[in-house]
Amino acid sequence: MNETTDAAAPDRAEADQEPPSGRRRLGRRALLIGGVAAGLGGVGYAARGELERLWWRLPGVDQPREEGEVDYPGALWVPASQLNWRRADRPYDYTVDRVVIHVVQGSFYDALEAFRDPGHGAAAHYVVRRDGRIAQTVRELDVAFHAGNRPYNERSVGIEHEGFVDRASSFTDPMYLASARLTARICRRYGFPADREHIVSHSEVPGTDHTDPGLLWDWARYLRLVRAALADQRASDR
Repeated sequence: MNETTDAAAPDRAEADQEPPSGRRRLGRRALLIGGVAAGLGGVGYAARGELERLWWRLPGVDQPREEGEVDYPGALWVPASQLNWRRADRPYDYTVDRVVIHVVQGSFYDALEAFRDPGHGAAAHYVVRRDGRIAQTVRELDVAFHAGNRPYNERSVGIEHEGFVDRASSFTDPMYLASARLTARICRRYGFPADREHIVSHSEVPGTDHTDPGLLWDWARYLRLVRAALADQRASDR
């Protein structure tokens, strides 16, 4: 779970104001993006999207958030030390298109204790217990230091699982099901496919020396559960 700490991002910006006349005044964001685009002689959608992301990385620009709020219904909020993640505004400043699967090499509580330790240098967004209980330790808005690779940290949501890579008994039915439902919600929220290109193991992250979730993690089963949960979530909205 070791990770290099990124610099912390500053807090929130002032909201754009409406002029007394009732006509909408262009805010700082629109003026900046429009001005840069004009200076470049006009840009395509891709370049404009990059300018939008740069705007959200500016000091003082921040999405509103509530203390103790979670991104996954029913998750227990157990905040990680602020030294183990970086404040961000995903997906506006960084595109989210990956889930990284981890195994703790210990208990659910070992993971939560480690993530609360400012000297640990790492945290995942979620931890899943053997019985399916889920704790969230970092908001999905923010960059958790979980993958050992800065670009992967910025583009992914990290999910830790209680247990050990060499013990098949660690990976229980309730854990697989709860984790799959969580991953399905993440795939749907950010609009990326539920496949092995986008749902990856920690061991597959470039530059890592980790082996989790290991050979005993049942990827075929897990992806079936994720896709079934995704279908159920879509059907419930009809």
